Amino acid sequence: MYTITQLYNLEYTQAKEYLSRFTYPWEALLGLKEYIRELGKTLDKEEYRELSPEVWVHHSAKIAPTAYLGAPCIIGAETEVRHCAYIRGSALVGKGCVVGNSAELKNVLLFDGVQTPHYNYVGDSILGYKAHMGAGSITSNVKSDKTPVTIRFGEETVATGMKKVGAMLGDFVEIGCNSVLNPGTVVGRNSQVYPLSCVRGTVAENSIYKTGGVIVRKQ
Repeated sequence: MYTITQLYNLEYTQAKEYLSRFTYPWEALLGLKEYIRELGKTLDKEEYRELSPEVWVHHSAKIAPTAYLGAPCIIGAETEVRHCAYIRGSALVGKGCVVGNSAELKNVLLFDGVQTPHYNYVGDSILGYKAHMGAGSITSNVKSDKTPVTIRFGEETVATGMKKVGAMLGDFVEIGCNSVLNPGTVVGRNSQVYPLSCVRGTVAENSIYKTGGVIVRKQ
């Protein structure tokens, strides 16, 4: 239940063709940087300007003068990158997104309408259509013992073979303020995580992750 097609509506990303090559979303992380480079070369110059080498920004996007945009990255139409945002590179940001003050992105794919508006760290992660991260919520993308990340499905685990894997958030996911999403966290579509949560493993779609890790189905 955590394949790409089960988590995401691919009509809301420029990476539709790229993601269609894979079964699970974390599989797309390894080649994301090179894909962004190749996609950037094909963008319509009437719509996108190349602010610096391999940094493509849609003409309708708003970029604060104190924001840093590292290469390669693509910033979509009507997206707002606010003051002191830090895009370290390898970031494909869709249209109508918000990358807020002091937010940091690295090796990420943000579908259209995603909001990371205040003090968020998002690394090695994929955030689905209109996913929202509350103030101070972050993804942790490296285990403390530095071993490869595994994805946990109840009692079962799936080996990724990768040292860095953050969170895979489905469409319309809401992450509460100051929550931590541990390496390899997967949250299904339309699910909600309470503030101050420490999430690991998987959360089914249409669920609520409550205080203490209790998970209930939405009514």
